[in-house]
Amino acid sequence: MASVKQVQITFDCASPQRVARFWSEALGYVLPTPPEGYASWEAYDAEQPPEERDSWSACSDPEGVGPRLFFQRVPEGKTVKNRVHLDIRAGTGLVGDERLAALESECVRLEALGATRGTLLLADEENESCQNMQDVEGNEFCLD
Repeated sequence: MASVKQVQITFDCASPQRVARFWSEALGYVLPTPPEGYASWEAYDAEQPPEERDSWSACSDPEGVGPRLFFQRVPEGKTVKNRVHLDIRAGTGLVGDERLAALESECVRLEALGATRGTLLLADEENESCQNMQDVEGNEFCLD
């Protein structure tokens, strides 16, 4: 029986390069190098037909541990809640006020990158506290 060796997570979005820049900063990922002969992706895009500009982007874990994220432009906008989302593990192993402080610190950092703060879910008998958020195009994710 074959086993999966790698997973890529794909986002449908309006501006793949913008969303890829957000997630690369959020996760410490890296963007791919531009095609040979181009100093930047912007320079590459400038030479493409308008319909091909900013049609895709990606970012990946520089250590090769986490999954690659791929971003593709789609014509329709986001209209409903995500069925799948990413959790950024900002408070692993922390509890109480120490966990809340770690979540708040990460939340402030991500807001500076363009994220939007959502609901803070406080710890209960089963779960530790987590912070709901949205990326630069409204895709939900959690700090936990």
